[in-house]
Amino acid sequence: MSQDYLGMNLAGLKLANPTMLASGILGYSTETFESISEGGAGAIVTKSVGLKPRSGYVNPTVVQVSCGLVNAMGLPNPGMDEFAHEIRRAKTVLKVPLIASVYGYSEDEYALLAEKAVNAGADALELNVSCPHVKQTGSEIGQSPEILAAVVKKAKAVVDKPVIVKLSPNVTSIADLGEVAARAGADALTAINTVKAMVIDAETGMPILGNRVGGLSGPAVKPVALRCVYDLFEQVKIPIIGCGGVASWRDAVEFLLAGASAVQIGTAIAAEGPKVFSTITRGLSVYLRKKGFKDVNGIVGLSHRR
Repeated sequence: MSQDYLGMNLAGLKLANPTMLASGILGYSTETFESISEGGAGAIVTKSVGLKPRSGYVNPTVVQVSCGLVNAMGLPNPGMDEFAHEIRRAKTVLKVPLIASVYGYSEDEYALLAEKAVNAGADALELNVSCPHVKQTGSEIGQSPEILAAVVKKAKAVVDKPVIVKLSPNVTSIADLGEVAARAGADALTAINTVKAMVIDAETGMPILGNRVGGLSGPAVKPVALRCVYDLFEQVKIPIIGCGGVASWRDAVEFLLAGASAVQIGTAIAAEGPKVFSTITRGLSVYLRKKGFKDVNGIVGLSHRR
């Protein structure tokens, strides 16, 4: 089965296969983007970038646990004005879509970031809505239906590129919030961001991460992410991108069956390197041929129809 069988149109983006680099992993330099593309990724999502440079939290920022990684990076980034130069440079060499992940603290910030990223050449945007809102200290923008809708509407109003909303699992109903984003004009949804977690050192009795609390990613969150994708598929009509614990072709298939049109890969890169993308797409091709499907779209949401 040729790689063409894995090609798709995702919310206006043409992908050679349904795998994408997840935001937060290796996402700042053109050289890194190229290595991920050469590894077989169908699209690249950058690390989240804000309006101003940010150094992030103090070390330690990442802890390996038996079921994945717990990280509290604190969104370190050079700021959009500086990163825009990297987007322009990357677009001169990349042959896959480049999706800029952005975060802000208000609706106006998201709109300004969206405009700057698209003007620099980004093919699409992924809105990271898991940041505290300035008027609601401690809460996530994505937890408030009203603020989430306003963020999406303002971003859509200033750009003509696909807008993807990355949803947090740390909510009562991710499906309801996904519907809010869809009604506000989102072109696709990514599910999920990391799950709130922490690690404590038994010897010192203290949390290990510099920020104390972080986000869990990797194999442990896959069942949670699958359920979120499944619930979203039953409630929204826009494409869903599955994210959380994808490390093999079987993981990818499970997300597609649950309703995802594509999958993002992050933590698995730490163990497998960029080749994990081509390994997964080869396995997916074999699966589709074995099951008799004409293309990858044939299995999207199939578990809902049985």
